Amino acid sequence: MSHALDRRLETATRLATAAGALALSLAPPPGAPVASIKGHQDWLTEADGRVEDFLKRELTAAFPEDGFQGEESGNGPAGRLTWVVDPIDGTSNFARGAPRWCVSVGLIEDRRALAGVLVAPALGETFAARDGGGATLNGAPIRAAATTDLSRGMVECGWSPRRPNADFFALTQRVMAAGAMLRAGGSGALGLADVAAGRIDGYIELHINLWDVAAALCILAEAGAAISPFLAGDGPTQGNPIRAAAPGVAEALRAIAGF
Repeated sequence: MSHALDRRLETATRLATAAGALALSLAPPPGAPVASIKGHQDWLTEADGRVEDFLKRELTAAFPEDGFQGEESGNGPAGRLTWVVDPIDGTSNFARGAPRWCVSVGLIEDRRALAGVLVAPALGETFAARDGGGATLNGAPIRAAATTDLSRGMVECGWSPRRPNADFFALTQRVMAAGAMLRAGGSGALGLADVAAGRIDGYIELHINLWDVAAALCILAEAGAAISPFLAGDGPTQGNPIRAAAPGVAEALRAIAGF
């Protein structure tokens, strides 16, 4: 299985890199959003569709036995292993010409994250991991932070229109009451990757979808971060809350998040 995962990770990294270059070539200049809108602060650009079409075609050709699920196109061919793709995570940033966005490609087997690649071409960063193989940033190993005190930590809270704003405000207040610095970056996948890389100490979002986290789940696990059970219950189909943390503040962050 390790050889098969290595081959899939290598292919996914190559394809996600090419997809990132395609997206970057379509990125608008800084300014007002250049996109249509699917819902409240839920943006869609030409690049979303073109990147997802490219990844669906290439991954299906490389691994015809695998399934495919994309944010824009939904489920494709079914398989024991399923590629889960977010063509551009952080579309609100991308649509304004800001650099904090990425192409996300994850590999899931039932309720287990087996591999993941996040390519952020405007930042020059590639996160990658496969089950049992460690996590890397631009090829160098990464680990979650050694922080043990939230009052010395930094936590990102992702916002979702699927939960009341009052719940989000209450969450951010609890984070700040613990003494942590609050951050919001507009890309759930990259926020989770920053936990894996030790750049921040926690990430919480009250509702997030599978395609937003599929790649990050394996990267977090291989970097030693503590993660809430996103793939439990209806998570794979309906989404779930997510909490990821440096091990030393995991219990404190769980109490703050309430899950």
